[in-house]
Amino acid sequence: MLHRILKIVLDIPLDFIFDYRWIGEEVAIPRVGQLALVPFGRRKLMGLIVEVGDSTDVDPAKLKNVIAVRSQIGPLSCQWLALCNFAASYYQRPLGEVVIPGLPKNLRAEKTMALDRALKKLTKTADNQDPALWDVPKLNPAQQRAADTIACTPGFSSYLLYGVTGSGKTEVYLQAAAKILDSGSNTQVLILVPEINLTPQLEGNIRARFPNIRLATLHSGLAEGERMMHWLAAHQGQARIILGTRLAILASLPQLKLIIVDEEHDLSYKQQEGLRYSARDLAVWRAHQLTIPIVLGSATPSLESWCHVSSGRYQILELRERAVKNAELPVIKLVDVERDRPIEGLTSTLMSAIKMRLDRGEQSLLFLNRRGYAPVLSCDACGWVSNCTRCTAFMVLHKPERRLRCHHCSLELRVPRDCPTCSNVDLQPLGRGTQRLEEGLRTRFPEARILRIDADSTRLKGAAQVAFDMVHRGEVDILIGTQMVAKGHDFQNLTLVGIVNPDTALFSQDYRASERLFAQLMQVAGRAGRIARREGGNLSEVLVQTRYPNHPLYAAVVTHDYDHFADGLLKERQQACLPPYIFQALLRAEAKELHVAINFLLRAKDCMAYGGITLNDPIPMTITRVANVDRAQLLVECASRSVLQAFLKIWLVALEEIKSTAKWSLEVDPVDI
Repeated sequence: MLHRILKIVLDIPLDFIFDYRWIGEEVAIPRVGQLALVPFGRRKLMGLIVEVGDSTDVDPAKLKNVIAVRSQIGPLSCQWLALCNFAASYYQRPLGEVVIPGLPKNLRAEKTMALDRALKKLTKTADNQDPALWDVPKLNPAQQRAADTIACTPGFSSYLLYGVTGSGKTEVYLQAAAKILDSGSNTQVLILVPEINLTPQLEGNIRARFPNIRLATLHSGLAEGERMMHWLAAHQGQARIILGTRLAILASLPQLKLIIVDEEHDLSYKQQEGLRYSARDLAVWRAHQLTIPIVLGSATPSLESWCHVSSGRYQILELRERAVKNAELPVIKLVDVERDRPIEGLTSTLMSAIKMRLDRGEQSLLFLNRRGYAPVLSCDACGWVSNCTRCTAFMVLHKPERRLRCHHCSLELRVPRDCPTCSNVDLQPLGRGTQRLEEGLRTRFPEARILRIDADSTRLKGAAQVAFDMVHRGEVDILIGTQMVAKGHDFQNLTLVGIVNPDTALFSQDYRASERLFAQLMQVAGRAGRIARREGGNLSEVLVQTRYPNHPLYAAVVTHDYDHFADGLLKERQQACLPPYIFQALLRAEAKELHVAINFLLRAKDCMAYGGITLNDPIPMTITRVANVDRAQLLVECASRSVLQAFLKIWLVALEEIKSTAKWSLEVDPVDI
């Protein structure tokens, strides 16, 4: 019998590597990259082997034995481990918090029954690796140039595929992927999408195009057994196309040859808990590590990517026209609500446009990025409003359920019969959400088939896909939706988009608000007019209801002028020393009382000085209190990414020494300040 010393990382909030003793036969010596079940205190934890050796500095009496090694599957590659090491280092988290949570839960379980069943099922599954294409549409010249450029790239290159909505970016993805897959049997393609509800449509397109290629999907909506099956198929190279949300970037893909990031501008690619990573940025790093091409696709690229194009770091591939012949970008018009006063949230101009589409048998989409019936319930007599008792936020009225619901802490209360302060029974909803918009439309158009798609109407698993299928089958005349409907969906008979209340974002304290609003408006506008214009028919329309029709942002939207708008924003950012011209980190603290959080941040600010680093004053967060916990933040800025990283590594050690009851976390490259 032999023994070895295994160095193992665990999913604990400490950046330690633990030594364990392994005893066994020579033929079964564990390897780096394998999982091992080990004792840790009174618990048993799954860890990852990062080194195998013969010696240790640990007292032999304190050294514990490995319980079991997961030898049923091959070890995770050194390239994958390097990716995790980079993520842990850059985002300032322990390595164990990166490698372990990214694995399927069943793979981390103490018992191996689920793993053994999955491996047995994968072995029995027939495997046809023929990447032959079926029913391949002919690309236009711009699409063909883009697909050929991507597929013929010999090594690493970052491409920004900048294409107007409906320009056929997905078709470029599929045909470039086909050429990569056809180049050899040991090839894999990773396609990332920002949200789960965007996977079914793209998954259907991929399965129809590549019926003989195994596809794995990876996202948090999968059942644990299903997720492990797909992860194993990717890890073992059986799945050659992997489609997923941000968590898929940390999947084991030993034969990866191309990465595609669709809607690369989307904020959903940034994880907001635990390891606060950007899947888009990690995708670029992973492509560089593997010397393979990466494609970042968007109709409204992030300013970071647009800046990289200007500096020559990224190459741009442009699709300036819609892919379908005679399909034209919709005409965007501004409706001044000071002149055309809305009734039940809709102007007469928009109501007439909806009526016209109903008469022609065409579909309309009304976009309002606020779910619920009304943002707040109020009493005109005494001024009472429906504040959340646990958060510095209003409780939203959900009229069909007769509930007040906080969208931050999920507290729910019954709608009061009368005012809790003065007993006035005439309580009034203020503002408008998708439920109230739906109610008004049903009154105005009782014969219309109206469907609302938002987080409330699609809570049940599979409900979103059922709803979108109804729209695609033409069973819906008027669609009401939030950002869930704004991107990625190809509604073939939709010729009108009405944008109901976009103005609030114009006055946000977040400097990214205008960038996000422009992207949102262009994305939702792009749902209209995606099929060929009928002979003699009218152009598709987008009607934007606004109090500020002269605002320059709306002028850029009307002309579909992303280039000029983005260039202007970049100049403003550069003058104001904001990202992408400066690098940031955000230290957050939370406590039962705000002064405790603020005091911790003040001590954090004063605990050390470092050349080139700006530590701003601590401030309460915009929504200060959530679930009875007060929150504050401290922004760190530096003109050099490397200097900021060096400072954070030293600063974190100092922060650990500060005694406080406040809980704190650090985010590198924050997107929500």
